Amino acid sequence: MFTLNEVLRAITGKPINTQDRFFSEATVDSRQAIRGAMFVAMEGENTDGHQFIPQAFKKGALIALVQKDCAEQFTSIDLRKEAVDAFQPDQIPSFPFCIRVDNTLKALQDIAAYHRNQIDLKVIGITGTVGKSTTKELVAEVLSQRYHTLKNTGNLNNEIGLPLTLLRAGKGHQRAVLEMGFYVPGEIDLLCQIAKPEIGVITNIGTVHAERAGSIDVIAKGKSELIRSLPPNGYAILNYDDPLVKPMAELTEAKSFYYGLNPDATIWADQIESFGLEGIRFCLHYKNESYYLRIPLIGRHSVHTALRAAAVGRVEGLNWSEIFKGLNHAQSQLRMAVIHSEDGALIIDDTYNASPDSTMAALNLLHEMSGYKLAILGEMRELGQYEIHGHTIVGARAAEVCDELITVGIKARILAESAYKTGLASSKIHWFETVPEVIDFLKIRKLKEGEVVLIKGSRGLQMERIVDVMETKQ
Repeated sequence: MFTLNEVLRAITGKPINTQDRFFSEATVDSRQAIRGAMFVAMEGENTDGHQFIPQAFKKGALIALVQKDCAEQFTSIDLRKEAVDAFQPDQIPSFPFCIRVDNTLKALQDIAAYHRNQIDLKVIGITGTVGKSTTKELVAEVLSQRYHTLKNTGNLNNEIGLPLTLLRAGKGHQRAVLEMGFYVPGEIDLLCQIAKPEIGVITNIGTVHAERAGSIDVIAKGKSELIRSLPPNGYAILNYDDPLVKPMAELTEAKSFYYGLNPDATIWADQIESFGLEGIRFCLHYKNESYYLRIPLIGRHSVHTALRAAAVGRVEGLNWSEIFKGLNHAQSQLRMAVIHSEDGALIIDDTYNASPDSTMAALNLLHEMSGYKLAILGEMRELGQYEIHGHTIVGARAAEVCDELITVGIKARILAESAYKTGLASSKIHWFETVPEVIDFLKIRKLKEGEVVLIKGSRGLQMERIVDVMETKQ
């Protein structure tokens, strides 16, 4: 929740005082506009938000940020640089109206940054290659045991989504857990300038977006922007087991708090047991204390997720009872769904996205399951120079785990060939260029009772279409 005065001051840089009005939230999607919202008209590659101002106002939005001249159609005030000196607070029209700015994205970011500075809010930033969203959810669950906690929903983790999230923060919020995505160098630095995190969590460094970034070293440097931004009284929560994350302690004056499977970490775990879809059990160690936990997160890799959340809980002063209660909230496994088909097969839907690291973790989970194991794996995109290596190691692991393998996508042919070279029979390997071809094949093959099916691939493939078919009678 934010105010009209905050909007005007953030845009103009002047101490403007006028009759104030609270806004419920900001949105860039007119379909999601609610009563009392601020609509931000963005120009995209395929659509122009300025076309949807009428719909936003009809749904109850009070103001719209625009960068085009809309004065003929809507009541407007001009706050572009060349016009702002002439603006007077008594010129505020009745709602709804448009505010014209030089750049709506920049204005949104400025408003969010100004609003963040007006409220007493401690921000926890989270980034990394794999596990950001699950970590965000679990950290928020832990902190909410004591604090009124805000988090970004869905994938609102970029230069648009993070400001939108911050503008939902009210004076009642005490903590904000914000996932920060990385695509190009400087992006996380910008997000940190807006959010001003005091705690930074790095999950790991892998090859996702290497095609865009150039190399894994560039990715590591980009992710480290979060750690570089932390104040001296802040905390860097770092993965002791990742050789690219551990040294980031040298990049900040903030205190370092390590997590991992090594006893030299600040908080660490051993005696790990996985019970497939029933969760995991492990022994958590912190200083001279040890605790045996069983939590509903899936897969051995989730131990690191739990340790991250516990680490944040400790530096934020929570007791173990509060931390363990937060860790036991099963909804944190937000990106993996388990479905029972009408044919009696068990489907593990992990179709949100795929990287070598996350696919290996999913295959390790499949390995722990009993039954006939079928993996349907899509190509992994944006790996750049790591494309061949990434698909090769995943294919080799699939051969070790699976009874049968279906791959989809041009690049997934590397995966299929690797599985064959590792020892999976050619009769058990099926490669297709497109998802519709896979769907047609499955209609003939049909699932069987007792089969366990893992489905995973890059977002662009939309492999959830395969899940949709499996959920219906084939």
